[in-house]
Amino acid sequence: MIATLNPPQTQRVTLDGISWHTYRAMLQDMGNHRATRLLYDQGYLEITMPSELHEIINRLIDRIITALTEELGLKIKAYGSTTLDREDLAKGVEPDSCYYIQNADQIQTRRLNLETDPPPDLAIEVDITSSSQRRFILYQSLQIPEVWRYTEKQGIIFYQLRAGEYCECRYSPTFPMVSSVKLLEFLALAETEDDNTVTRAVRGWIRAEEEEVDKETSF
Repeated sequence: MIATLNPPQTQRVTLDGISWHTYRAMLQDMGNHRATRLLYDQGYLEITMPSELHEIINRLIDRIITALTEELGLKIKAYGSTTLDREDLAKGVEPDSCYYIQNADQIQTRRLNLETDPPPDLAIEVDITSSSQRRFILYQSLQIPEVWRYTEKQGIIFYQLRAGEYCECRYSPTFPMVSSVKLLEFLALAETEDDNTVTRAVRGWIRAEEEEVDKETSF
């Protein structure tokens, strides 16, 4: 059994030799209303306590995604950091946020069973002081089609699952008009403006883009 702890901004503990039964029992005992995120991969268990900055960015991205779906008339079912696991794979992960958008109509309950339900269409990972590399391996196993990853050095990167591998994309597969560069502009705006101002900017930009498309198609 190995235990390690990251720097104080983001606390992380890792354990080896943990059974699936123990992992599920820990989820049950810890409950749903908690700040920690759990990852389980065939006996390896990681418990992460996100930093304050991590949560601020995650919440802002969530607001932006909500605004995008509303302005574009898309359905959405947000599942936050719900546990995504499959006993047959002995794998489980809790993303910072996840969403059903393309497959929103296929989800009829708030209690997911990924052995019968499709995986979420989009997952969000915010990396402030720790890497999400292992999480990507689990997302790949669970067949999550799109992942957004934020880091302070690289900004935000879109990934799409193609032929079983994640490939970087300039534009989001879910929101084809949204580039990673544009999304980073909105996140940067939050350094000087409040969250409502940021989401209004997103809505205003979407409406302006749609007006331009309407003008082009009207000729």
